[in-house]
Amino acid sequence: MVVREAKVADEVCPLAPEPPGPEAGGFEAGGFEAGGDDDDGPETGPGTGPGTGPGPVRLTAWVRGRVQGVGFRWWVRSLALALGLRGWAENLVDGRVKVVAEGPRDACAQLLDLLGGPDTPGQVIDVTHRWDEPTTDPVGFAER
Repeated sequence: MVVREAKVADEVCPLAPEPPGPEAGGFEAGGFEAGGDDDDGPETGPGTGPGTGPGPVRLTAWVRGRVQGVGFRWWVRSLALALGLRGWAENLVDGRVKVVAEGPRDACAQLLDLLGGPDTPGQVIDVTHRWDEPTTDPVGFAER
């Protein structure tokens, strides 16, 4: 089972390939434009950005495998409620389950670890995730 983080700027694209690096003629190592240091904004590499501070976060995870029709959403809901998270789990038409959870970062990270763990209902092949700022929209945790 593989857990990957979606690394996209504006759109959700959970299965996007990694962008080419400098060795493949892609972006420069110092930024996206050749010619130096782009010190005009906050850091955005690993360990920075949404979902890295101590406050509440929003986790969106796409779980791929045999995860529909096996009680997976019910299982996610019970875990999320036990962890004090708000959000939902929903079946997607392509066979994946989308999980959206908001709450403390450590609780969301624990849920993410469990989504890809060995004790899930069905069979998880891959989990792709993204961290964002919370929206405070969800109340409770629902199965959609």
